[in-house]
Amino acid sequence: MNLARLDLNLLVALDALLQQRSVTRAAEQMGLSQPAVSAQLARLRRHFHDDLLTRAGNQYRLTPLAIQLKERVRVVLSGAERVFAAEPDFDRASSTREFSVLISDYAVAILGTAVARLLADEAPGARLRMISNTTSLVDDAARTLVNSDLMIIPHGFVEDLPHHDLYRDEWACVVAAGNDEVGDVLTVEQLATMPWVVTYHGPTAYTPAVRQMRMYGIEPRIQVVTETFLTVPGLVRDTGRVALLQRRLADRVPAELGVRVLPCPVEISPLVEAMWWHPMHDDDPEHRYLRDLFVRAAALMTGDEIHIDGTDSPLRQK
Repeated sequence: MNLARLDLNLLVALDALLQQRSVTRAAEQMGLSQPAVSAQLARLRRHFHDDLLTRAGNQYRLTPLAIQLKERVRVVLSGAERVFAAEPDFDRASSTREFSVLISDYAVAILGTAVARLLADEAPGARLRMISNTTSLVDDAARTLVNSDLMIIPHGFVEDLPHHDLYRDEWACVVAAGNDEVGDVLTVEQLATMPWVVTYHGPTAYTPAVRQMRMYGIEPRIQVVTETFLTVPGLVRDTGRVALLQRRLADRVPAELGVRVLPCPVEISPLVEAMWWHPMHDDDPEHRYLRDLFVRAAALMTGDEIHIDGTDSPLRQK
């Protein structure tokens, strides 16, 4: 496809329409008139040979193609914004760059506060966009990271890309506080028979700890699948279910949520949370600053010493 023949301004309209699911709201977001955005929608429909938005009562729904495009368009626009926001010299105090980071709700809960605080103190004009990790983005990480700054994800999903380890975490089991069938210690037999809440259950989407349990002959009886770690306690509460949760996150679950955190009765390797990026960003001074920011945030969270020199430096390819 010859990009020179395309009106790339339509990407902005497509993004607004898919995000807002409304011509009126998309027009307000873009600062254009409703007829102008309606005309852009018509052009997009002709290009894709698809309605993109279909009316359902008083609302609009995305077509299956539009659902596929929604994520891709946001990634492309984020990359374009980064291109045109690039500066010859990086001054964090005056930078207005938007950094995009693909990250799970678990990692946001652990790192988000420290990262946001450091960025506000050091680069008050910059902006951080945290985008949820999804299966499709992770499966195509090399291409995804062309248009995003970082992906925060444990080892085991991404290969052959520069990375820097941020911290380690253990796994714990979570059961309902009122589950009288479980004592102070879970047994292997209970893990094999209790119904499970699991995260990211699929051929390429999984929690590594669940895969390790299968090596012990434990096949979880999966009852609920969720793609957000923060919903796990609520899905375990007042039930006979069990789930695995990262220890750092499990320790933050308030008592009023009605769950108990117990050691796992089988030995499971700890996860190593890392940041990954595309090699084209290695020498970008703004990107080096962002990597250093995450390293310092992780150190604040864990109390570890910060290593920014030599081979352990986040400013170097690893």
